[in-house]
Amino acid sequence: MNSTRLDVLAIGDAVVDVIATTDDSFLEAEGLVKGSMQVLDAAAATRLYAAMGPARETSGGSAANTVAGIAAMGGRAGFVGQVADDQLGEVFAHDIRAAGVEFRTPPSDGDVPTGRCLILVTPDAQRTMNTFPGAAHILSEEALDAQQIADAAILYLEAYLWRAERPRAAMRKALRIARQAGRRIAFTLSDIALIELYRDHYLEMIEAGLIDILIGNENEIKALARIRDRDGAIGAFAPKVPLLLATCARKGAIAVAGDRRVEIKAIPVDDVVDTTGAGDLFAAGFLLGIAQGRALDESLRMGAIAAAEIIAHFGARPVADLKALIEEQMTA
Repeated sequence: MNSTRLDVLAIGDAVVDVIATTDDSFLEAEGLVKGSMQVLDAAAATRLYAAMGPARETSGGSAANTVAGIAAMGGRAGFVGQVADDQLGEVFAHDIRAAGVEFRTPPSDGDVPTGRCLILVTPDAQRTMNTFPGAAHILSEEALDAQQIADAAILYLEAYLWRAERPRAAMRKALRIARQAGRRIAFTLSDIALIELYRDHYLEMIEAGLIDILIGNENEIKALARIRDRDGAIGAFAPKVPLLLATCARKGAIAVAGDRRVEIKAIPVDDVVDTTGAGDLFAAGFLLGIAQGRALDESLRMGAIAAAEIIAHFGARPVADLKALIEEQMTA
């Protein structure tokens, strides 16, 4: 296999997280249910964005969180996602590049604005999320950089983006480019709600041998297998993919490669503040370990360290020096 320039290149939703503090009266006035998540259209997103108070804006999205975590660990990461030529598109591009992630996707010049997730945080730490996918769901095959895909050891595909036809076609093309270059393809199931909608698509790719690394939490793996028992569900898919990762929240995680099965316990955290992004950062540590040729137990350990850091504070991006933390705890 040829040498690689990137450890992981991810394709996923390019959205800007807009986080603002508020109170219950604002939620009531806007007709929002505290702690819920809803999908908005462009008009509703524009109106709510204008009504929100001062906010912190950062690049977001599940796969984007993962590659930002990889970069924070000293890995070589890239991201493919569609933004528009607007203010939030500039925020996304600047922020993810500032995190050390290669981002080459040109902005679209159409009428669809950059996607955003408007997050309202009340004093009780509840997060009410309002998402408008926007330009993220018009990512096209033409936006892909074939050389960038071929340069990455692992191509990481996010199922959230599988919902839209154009990005789905783009991901299928990227998969073919990566396969022709002899690279590995990782696929994350992302959300249990998507499995019933696209289960046949996922199974088709798995049966065709197109997925080298399948990632999901235990409930997603069970839903995909339609088996209620966790180990039974893992056993149903482990022979079908070279590597399977099942995260199990507080119980840790399980990786299976051929006849080798490795389990790791979650790292205890004294004060769990926010579990947003825990799975994204576990995937970051695990994928970087695999890309670096580390053993399964080491890769799992890297994932557990990253996940423990992220749940100790608000937000889905590392606050601590994750590279130093990994180096310290891996040698402890």
